[in-house]
Amino acid sequence: MRASADSRLKTVLLSSIVVLTNVLGNFSLSWGVKQSILVLSVSPLLLFKSVVSPWILVGVGLLILWMLSRLALFSWADLSYVVPVTSVGYVLTALAGRFFLSEQVSWQRWTGVMLIAVGAALAGATDPSTRRTGEASR
Repeated sequence: MRASADSRLKTVLLSSIVVLTNVLGNFSLSWGVKQSILVLSVSPLLLFKSVVSPWILVGVGLLILWMLSRLALFSWADLSYVVPVTSVGYVLTALAGRFFLSEQVSWQRWTGVMLIAVGAALAGATDPSTRRTGEASR
């Protein structure tokens, strides 16, 4: 029974890493692009400087880490668990856009965010894997 608790903890921790790297990576990219948007039409050199700005490079690095950690998560948890649970990142991204980037979010988008949050909560209440320990994957 202890192995199951350890497996569940490992899945929750990696799910948290997936969500945080997704939110922070997207936030960094958005912030970096919005900071450099005025220089995009000036010259190719300024365009290059914009692309290699620290915010954009951090965002790309975090999204690479997001993809690698998500792949690892897929290796021991079911797709039907991983995708809904990690979709809480969409909720946090909408909140970050609204409160840190001053983006306007319509009521229709907030409704979608709430539906995602409910779906993530329902999926998170289930067991991450339907395979028994030692069972071969198909």
